[in-house]
Amino acid sequence: MGKHATHIVWDWNGTLFHDIDAVIAATNAAFGEIGLPPITLERYRELYCVPIPRFYERLMGRLPTDAEWVVMDEAFHRHYTLQRAACALAEGVETLLESWATAGRSQSILSMYGHDELLPLVRGFGIESHFIRVDGRTGPSGGSKSTHMVRHLAALESERVDPGRTVVIGDAVDDALAARHAGAHAVLYTGGSHSRASLLEAGVPVVDSLAEAVLTAERLAL
Repeated sequence: MGKHATHIVWDWNGTLFHDIDAVIAATNAAFGEIGLPPITLERYRELYCVPIPRFYERLMGRLPTDAEWVVMDEAFHRHYTLQRAACALAEGVETLLESWATAGRSQSILSMYGHDELLPLVRGFGIESHFIRVDGRTGPSGGSKSTHMVRHLAALESERVDPGRTVVIGDAVDDALAARHAGAHAVLYTGGSHSRASLLEAGVPVVDSLAEAVLTAERLAL
């Protein structure tokens, strides 16, 4: 890979990994732990934000207490782990990843899913070889991706990755904020956690397929 070639940082949950049904089921299980009614996919996408306690505040009218947060966070992850077995990669992912790599361009994953759980998932789908780095979250869950993005791109300096020629592809406004914080571009995909209307507020391109996201990434980082 030559210096200044376009690099893609992929998000995992809701982007490469089509797991929104598992997320909704786990979210409703977490809500049930403290007596909240279930939420629809449309309502979830309308209100979703990070840090996650702020998302819960939008639903509850107040921030959860520390005790409530512990209960909800544990319930979410427990139920999500059960539900994710039925989930698959988003449509066309294998072809997109292979085509990008075959063209001599690099790509990586940065996810806020726990690192020790992320790696086996990526390997299990047989796609790990397409990435020069795969990073999941270390530390507490529920926060922003911005500091993780800076660290991720700094770790790729030896691979001649230039943040200014890097495009983050994700499904959340936080992906765009993290990209901006690290000096990179962003494209947001409507197949995950946010509604199109809320994604448009980030001020970056919004697309309805990952194939379109890759085409847009090519144009952004010219």
